[in-house]
Amino acid sequence: MDTVALQAHLLELEQRLLQPATRASVAALDGLVADDFVEIASSGRAFGKDEVLTRLPREAGLFQYRIEDFSLRLLGAGLALATYRATIVDADAARPARHSLRSSLWRHEDAGWRMVFHQGTPIAADRD
Repeated sequence: MDTVALQAHLLELEQRLLQPATRASVAALDGLVADDFVEIASSGRAFGKDEVLTRLPREAGLFQYRIEDFSLRLLGAGLALATYRATIVDADAARPARHSLRSSLWRHEDAGWRMVFHQGTPIAADRD
């Protein structure tokens, strides 16, 4: 797969992970998130795959996400770094939109590309 095609593919996987139907499905999440996955949340707290499989289905549909400025950097054979800006809106519009810079490490495994690391850093809406 060439770099352009890989970038499109990993963007699609990132978008899939933000969809309510995927977030509600333990099986779908299990297929996209590596067994040794680690996330550093915007709170600074780190957690693993088991917590993702428990937490995300409970949050499914509470938020809507938009990805902008997606880019991809190949780090080695079967390892890629995705970075982007995310806008997060409460589904009931109870709070103003929130913005973050996000990074994800994707690793190619026998079953395909799976996320092995993710971090989101809150930013102001107008920050570069």
